[in-house]
Amino acid sequence: MQDQENKEVMNQPEGEAPVADAAAAQPAAAASGEPGLEEQLSATEAKLAEMHDAFMRAKADAENIRRRAQEDVSKAHKFAIESFAEAMVPVRDSLEMALKVETQTVEAIREGVEMTLKQLTAAFEKNRLLEVMPQPGEKLDPNKHQAVAVVPSEQEANTVVAVLQKGYMIADRLLRPAIVTAAAPK
Repeated sequence: MQDQENKEVMNQPEGEAPVADAAAAQPAAAASGEPGLEEQLSATEAKLAEMHDAFMRAKADAENIRRRAQEDVSKAHKFAIESFAEAMVPVRDSLEMALKVETQTVEAIREGVEMTLKQLTAAFEKNRLLEVMPQPGEKLDPNKHQAVAVVPSEQEANTVVAVLQKGYMIADRLLRPAIVTAAAPK
C-alpha cells in the first residue's frame, strides 16, 4: 500500500502537494473545526432560501401597499364631491319646500330666498369655495379676472371699473374668473 502512495506522489508535477481522497479530507477538516463543503453548501442553501422568502414577502407587501394606495386614490376620486353634496342637500330641500307653498307673498319669497342663499354661502365656505369679487379701482389680475371690455375711465389704466360676474376659487385654484370691465389707458 505504501508503494502505491509513493507512486502517486511521484507521478504528480513538481510544486504541487499530494491530493488526498475527499473522504480523507473531510475528517481532517472536521477535526480542525472547519465545516465541510457539504455543510457549507447546505448552510448557504438554507440562507438563500431564507433570503428568497424574505424577498418574496417584501415584494408581496410592496404590491399590497401599491394596490391599497391605488384603491384609496380611486375612492378619493369617486367620493371627492361627497362633502360638497352633503352641504348642498339642505339647499335643494329649501328650494323644493319653497315651490310647494301655495299662497306666496313677495316678502315670504324674499325671506325664503335669503335663507337659501345663507345655506348656499355656508356650503361654499365649508368646502373652501371662495368668491373672487374685485373692487373698482383694484389692479386687473389676469390670473383671477377676465376683462371683456376696456372702457374710458378716470381711474388708472388696467384697473377694474365694474364687475359683471363674480368669479370663484376652490382653495387656491381658479374655478371661474371674475368677469370685469377694465379702465382704458388715457
